[in-house]
Amino acid sequence: MMKYMDRLRENFENSIKAKQAFLSNHKQTDIFGKAVEVVVETYRRGGRLYIAGNGGSAADAQHLAAEFVSKLARPRDPLPAEALTVDSSILTAIGNDYGYEEIFSRQIAGKMRSYDVFLGITTSGRSLNIIRALETCRLMNIRSILFCGRDGGGARELADFCILADGAATSTIQELHIVLAHTLCGCVESEMFSGDERYA
Repeated sequence: MMKYMDRLRENFENSIKAKQAFLSNHKQTDIFGKAVEVVVETYRRGGRLYIAGNGGSAADAQHLAAEFVSKLARPRDPLPAEALTVDSSILTAIGNDYGYEEIFSRQIAGKMRSYDVFLGITTSGRSLNIIRALETCRLMNIRSILFCGRDGGGARELADFCILADGAATSTIQELHIVLAHTLCGCVESEMFSGDERYA
């Protein structure tokens, strides 16, 4: 029983250290603030948020899209957001016809406009389908945000706003990503609806 508690304590301590390291990195917190402003501006211009990731990051993309469309912490109008990971027919068609690395980029080309914003989530920064998605955003003049980890990999230089989560383990990086995602949604929610008397 004690060995399980040791593992639990270690995981908590690693998670806390990663969060504290992020908070003390003013460059990263500034980038996060700018990313929030971009999403707010996107919604005020009538744009939409599109999100993508692989594995656990795909689940995070769907989780965040749900928070925007439903709500995070307050009753409000829905904010349009879509995870590019949920349509099995699209994913398998593109994967079969063009390759797995194109499953997000082709959706971006077909769905997104210059006034939308893309959020890619990758713990390594080396996911080829996220890299191709960011390249497509650049070609289409679509602004992009990246939640990443470690050194950011090849994706780092392609995103307009790259937010690097601290942590050696993938699980620790993912834990910070979900805090970033919830905070992003909460900040946007407050900016968009703070003076709305319908929900006072």
